[in-house]
Amino acid sequence: MNGSSLLKFWVFAAVFGMPVLVTPPLLATVVPPGTHDEIRDRMEPFGSLCRTGDDCSGAGSGQAAGARNASATLTGEQVYSQFCFACHTTGISESPIFGDVQAWAPRIAKGVDVLWENTTGGLGLMPIRGTCMNCSDDELRAAMDYIIDRAK
Repeated sequence: MNGSSLLKFWVFAAVFGMPVLVTPPLLATVVPPGTHDEIRDRMEPFGSLCRTGDDCSGAGSGQAAGARNASATLTGEQVYSQFCFACHTTGISESPIFGDVQAWAPRIAKGVDVLWENTTGGLGLMPIRGTCMNCSDDELRAAMDYIIDRAK
């Protein structure tokens, strides 16, 4: 090796080797202090998943976000306010505006059975059951009646 090559080697080693030697001690301080057991406890999963049909009696007493008491029945207005309003207040995807008599008249003229089919089966870009998959048929019917009543 000549002097120029040796100098290049040491410059290379200093530029790329020094960070390798200096970095590990700096990174070691990133880990929070504690015993192995404390660290292991901090790494445990938070919460648990309880699916429909699973025996979740040992699970905590709180309900998952979005879950509701099965015995609590929603009114038509509550279903509309939680699920239908997003499209029917803005007219997204040509959905008829809530309370717009002129927009709802041709739909109401087709009859309640057709409206019910559209509510449960979807229509155009309206999803099945209007995104309320947990709503009972009675709750959906109440929401449909609520919307129709405001459009007459």
